[in-house]
Amino acid sequence: MLPCFTKQLLGVDCPGCGLQRSLLFLIKGEFISAFLMYPAIYPMLLLFGFLGLIKLYPFKHSNTITITLMVSTVGFILTNYILKFI
Repeated sequence: MLPCFTKQLLGVDCPGCGLQRSLLFLIKGEFISAFLMYPAIYPMLLLFGFLGLIKLYPFKHSNTITITLMVSTVGFILTNYILKFI
């Protein structure tokens, strides 16, 4: 696995710390462990899946859905990052 350079240089986690391990848990089928490792994994996968879908089948309200998914993904990432320090 790739090391986190932010953690190595500064000694603090970055907002993406845990993403690789969470993906490995998903591949292994450990869905709860994946969520506990990095809660933003599911909104992120939903966002990327939707972006792939609208490339193949564009439809009317795709921009609104994309923006909503982006905001929720960033919200999950920031909330997870803040809660790490509490």
